[in-house]
Amino acid sequence: MKLYYAETLMPRKACAVARHLGSPVEFVRVDLGRGEHKKPGYLAINPAGRVPALVDGDYRLSESNAVMAYLALRAGSDLWPADARQVEVIRWLSWDSEHFTRHGGSLYFEHVIRPLFDLGPADAEGVRAATSSFRQSAVILEAHLGARDWLVGDGPTIADFAVAIALPYAEASRIPLDAFPAIGRWHDRMNGLEGWRQPFPSEAA
Repeated sequence: MKLYYAETLMPRKACAVARHLGSPVEFVRVDLGRGEHKKPGYLAINPAGRVPALVDGDYRLSESNAVMAYLALRAGSDLWPADARQVEVIRWLSWDSEHFTRHGGSLYFEHVIRPLFDLGPADAEGVRAATSSFRQSAVILEAHLGARDWLVGDGPTIADFAVAIALPYAEASRIPLDAFPAIGRWHDRMNGLEGWRQPFPSEAA
């Protein structure tokens, strides 16, 4: 298998799960700054021109959540549960894409990606709106976590890998987490998972 990635949020999910599972993948870096994601060779793999993408023989798969599920399914891992928990995992993946990481990702873009690719100063109004919306979403997540260790059931699932994806960059992205201790404790547990802290090949020991 080949896993195409760049060092940005969405590929981080897939790379972290692949590292966590010890999946037999070849990591292939896509240089976004050089426009490799828009070149014909890569567009033949993912016509949307985005990362990540997975190639397994003749099979092509894009979208980070789907790639995580495929890797877990292929490994027979409970990260993608085979029982009723699967519905709850899908619920949190859907909620995350519309709320938590949507707003956290906006802050990541404004404070990390803009300067990285010389895209100009942060959009002050966009930052204000994303910060406010992130806090509203964090209240929901904080209440759900409460005394729980993980989002669904008694162990981590791909929902945890998805929902936590912006948190390693919280300081650089100016993501407001100080008022959410349960989220902080949960992310501390994520930091203990193999592959989470250093998901990219360039970061591996």
